[in-house]
Amino acid sequence: MSELVYYDLKRAAKMTPSLSVQVARELGRRIVAGSYEPGALIDDENALAERFQVSRVVVRDAVKILVGKGLLDVRRGIGTKVRPRNEWILLDDDVLAWHITATPKAEFINQLMDVRLAFEPKAARWAAERATDDDIKELENACIRMEQETGSLEKFIVADALFHKAMLRAAHNEFITAMEGMIYSALLVSVRITNQDPRKNSDSVAFHREVYEAVKSRDGDKAEGLTEKLLNDAIRRLKENFPG
Repeated sequence: MSELVYYDLKRAAKMTPSLSVQVARELGRRIVAGSYEPGALIDDENALAERFQVSRVVVRDAVKILVGKGLLDVRRGIGTKVRPRNEWILLDDDVLAWHITATPKAEFINQLMDVRLAFEPKAARWAAERATDDDIKELENACIRMEQETGSLEKFIVADALFHKAMLRAAHNEFITAMEGMIYSALLVSVRITNQDPRKNSDSVAFHREVYEAVKSRDGDKAEGLTEKLLNDAIRRLKENFPG
């Protein structure tokens, strides 16, 4: 699953990125994938400029981008080091997207699912209590797309992600809405791990439809309980396919 799906879900600008952004993405992917270990020095400006066939100014700007995301630390007289993971801005869209193509790590997946389990059931409850008619319609449309998509796996995953996006927005809590990128990353990485078409899990689409119906009927208890069940089922399948 390409990280481009993540950017499409976030509706990122379609303009061609600058050279500095392109270099930042190449370096960022390598850092997230572990090619550069935390604490390691990356190549100097001259070496990076030669590797990517760009100017030193472009490299310098790319490094600044990654410094802003918490991935790099520049020290005069020492060089540019990869910072520890606990200092990365993990909810940054690019950092989340780069995890999609990196080799999955059990700790990262477990933490993503912990956060989803902590917040999404409550978001479903709040959606049942606060959703507008338009919110309900968005949830219904996402359910229909999931039920009717029999061709492209990518399109099904997008429909699944849009369901969760609609649920978060129906909760009408800005802090919850801001977490949608984490959910996209979790969904896309999960598909890579299980290496399965989620449509073959017959319970999945039915679970989503049940959650929608609970929100539509304003049953907060049921919406919360079903969402917790949905996520625990996803966690179970992940552990079966990725026991690490």
